[in-house]
Amino acid sequence: MAKELKKLVIVESPAKARKIGGYLGDEYIVEASVGHIRDLPQRAADIPKEYKKIAWAKEGVDIENDFAPLYVINPDKKAKVAELKELMKGADELLLATDEDREGEAIAWHLVEVLQPKIPIKRMVFNEITKEAIQAAVENTRDLDYHLIDAQETRRVLDRLYGYRLSPVLWKKVMPRISAGRVQSVATRLIVEKERERMAFISSAWWDLNAQTDLGFTARLLTVDGKKVAATADFGADGAVKEKSLANILLLDETAARSLVESLKGTPLTVKSMEESPRTEKPKAPFTTSTLQQDAGSRLGWGAQITMRVAQRLYENGYITYMRTDSINLSQQAISAARASAKALYGADHVADSPRVYQGKSKNAQEAHEAIRPAGDSFKTPGELAPELSRDEFALYDLIWKRTVASQMADAKKMQMRVDFDATTNDKKETIFRANGSVITFPGFLAAYDDIVEEKTDEESEDKRLPAMTVGQAVKVNEYNCEGHETKPPARYTEPTLVKKLEELGIGRPSTFASIIQTIQDRGYVYKRGRALVPTFLAFSVTGLLETHFTKLVDYEFTASMEEDLDKIAAGEAGRVDWLRDFFYGHDGQPGLNELSADLGAIDAREVNTMRLAPDIEIRVGRYGAYLQQGEGETRKLANIPETMAPDELTLEAAIEILAKPSGERDLGVDPVTNLPIIAKSGRFGPYITEVFPVEVAPEGAKKKRKKADAPKPKTASLLSTMTLDTVTYEDAIRLLSLPRVLGTNSAGDDITVQNGRYGPYLKAGADSRTLTSEDQLFSISLDEALEIYSKPKERRRGVAKPPLKELGKDPATEKEVILKDGRFGMYVTDGETNATLRRGDTLEALTLDRALELLAGRRAWEAENGPSPKKSRKKAAAKSPKAKAPSLTKNTVKATGKKKAAKKKDS
Repeated sequence: MAKELKKLVIVESPAKARKIGGYLGDEYIVEASVGHIRDLPQRAADIPKEYKKIAWAKEGVDIENDFAPLYVINPDKKAKVAELKELMKGADELLLATDEDREGEAIAWHLVEVLQPKIPIKRMVFNEITKEAIQAAVENTRDLDYHLIDAQETRRVLDRLYGYRLSPVLWKKVMPRISAGRVQSVATRLIVEKERERMAFISSAWWDLNAQTDLGFTARLLTVDGKKVAATADFGADGAVKEKSLANILLLDETAARSLVESLKGTPLTVKSMEESPRTEKPKAPFTTSTLQQDAGSRLGWGAQITMRVAQRLYENGYITYMRTDSINLSQQAISAARASAKALYGADHVADSPRVYQGKSKNAQEAHEAIRPAGDSFKTPGELAPELSRDEFALYDLIWKRTVASQMADAKKMQMRVDFDATTNDKKETIFRANGSVITFPGFLAAYDDIVEEKTDEESEDKRLPAMTVGQAVKVNEYNCEGHETKPPARYTEPTLVKKLEELGIGRPSTFASIIQTIQDRGYVYKRGRALVPTFLAFSVTGLLETHFTKLVDYEFTASMEEDLDKIAAGEAGRVDWLRDFFYGHDGQPGLNELSADLGAIDAREVNTMRLAPDIEIRVGRYGAYLQQGEGETRKLANIPETMAPDELTLEAAIEILAKPSGERDLGVDPVTNLPIIAKSGRFGPYITEVFPVEVAPEGAKKKRKKADAPKPKTASLLSTMTLDTVTYEDAIRLLSLPRVLGTNSAGDDITVQNGRYGPYLKAGADSRTLTSEDQLFSISLDEALEIYSKPKERRRGVAKPPLKELGKDPATEKEVILKDGRFGMYVTDGETNATLRRGDTLEALTLDRALELLAGRRAWEAENGPSPKKSRKKAAAKSPKAKAPSLTKNTVKATGKKKAAKKKDS
């Protein structure tokens, strides 16, 4: 009897495969490709043997042959390809069920190109993973969309050419092993420009007054003798008073403000005028990818990467629709479900009179054609799904559910009230005070946001009803107060605000925002301080070079126009090869990438990497980071800039202070034993002391000799935790260099030494080491005390738990205390259940509860995706199989078991 053939369904992820497999019958085999199975070569070793000697192969694009890409199967996917080919032998039909966007279409095409199926191929598309949607997708398949494939392939080739042509420029002129990227460089430029605004900012001060009334409201001083009192809106982004406001405002200083308070004492307010105005607030459209990232950032404190990881899990497990989309449209099924949910929960009067249809501003049409919403034709409430969802999944589903249901609800109605008051000072000045208030008269869609506080404007931050009053009524003032203010520099971008800005400019696409922000952090261009994105001095050098010599390539409008051109290719309105040729070679008199990246002689590396603070003080970016230089020649003085110092904090005063401190090297004296100079200096792993060997001067023209492996090495020692470069003395240095200290021998004849290691002080006798409890014991412990320690059984080092470095507060979602601790591998935050290591730029002083919660959410998302750490997994595996028989290392065994797993990046 012939074997019954089945239909092979290929998706991207194992989680998606499991879910879809549960909805299809036994006649289907559902398997995951685990993402892309092939790509352009990432390294020289990936290039096939027959292409090794071809010049263009390293770049991966044959420019002379219509920009044909060289695709290679990823080394870690060769076993997966073999497995899919084997499965295809038992199938009579191939269904490609990858995501319905450009990248999903490209993955499906690559599968066809590699697998070369001889059976019918169908493209299966769906927007949600529910039983009904999957069964409908099986019945309504289509062909591959080659316009979408062309658009994605063009993007891949474009990004490769951009990176491979510009990155070498950065290596030669700025620093080795850094890179440029088409969208990443523009995102970095935005962050650098914001920091430049902060650096140019000059703080201005002003004072204002308010009156605390016995009716329970506060009124703010508006005018004095007809002249408007300065307020926040009168100052520009540079911190100075706006030109148009200069002649029209009264800028109070502390003396004038306090004088006004004195002259108003005992004076009541008299109601001058009252104005009530009804206001209507409409619900926002359902979520797109970017608005979801923005909302999760502002409501939950998450970065874009965390948001997309959690959303991916919700989608793959059938709880929400596809999470990469520009569309704000809802299907008729979704509109009906949202309206039914709103009616059942809040009443018919809270539902909009007719279905709301939203119009998006996005011009591209390559993504899925529905907004992000709860899956299915009836929406389960967050409470109903709570037992099935993790904490982070619940939080994100809650946002999506509320936004979707609210989008079909009635407008909220408010009554805004504004009251002006007269008051005459004791020295006969006429003043006007103003009080604002509002009250929600009908909640409408706000009923769905019962636990979310909506954002308010600066002018109307008091969201409460004012008491009933009449014109001419006198209102008693309990106290007049004055308060000083300073203008604040423009806020740095956070992940949500950067996503919003990129979307406004039309740069990037929903599926790329998270990776863009992660990439610029991984490249060392940006780090996080709290939730703010802070550029490094390296970012200033790179951005300055690109702005000066590659202006067009980091121009916001040009980058946005490339996205629109890719959309035209996706719609079949433009050709892939013609567009790439224009971009690479130029057109209409405009130079292309090839010409722009060819002439490096015009780029002065020193100028690119130098920022002048004063005539004799410069900021330099070097191979090992940013530093200060004062003077030239023999009088030159250098000092490293602290890694955690933001560019806007490095003022001239701060630079002078850093240069005055011991930084690069500090002479301490001469070692009496070796007669070598001892210096204290700052290194990669912290401050330390070291001996300095004399430098032998070779004859002119002679080649430098390599250091021999057995050449003597200088003695070095890290400073103790109680020491700093400023305070370490010559005596301290001599004591530190005396380590390791030999105390004597044990009964076995082994020397017992006391040493200072990476994790603190310890004893060592042969291969047996014991931890000491304090650094003082390095110099005080005796042989008898050491022998007593060794006489006791060795204990696994747990010790007394260190006290927290900082208590950050309670997690609002779980009421668990979040603290900062110092661990073996550095500082980390914990809620008692999850630990997350601090990232570059996170400091003890600047760490906030919001930032800690973001780090913890990122760690939970990583663990949910990747499982427990390998260390934990190994322990569990060892416990289950105490005597696992080692396999025979025959050729066949190695081939079968040598499947290489892709290295996954640790996320905390």
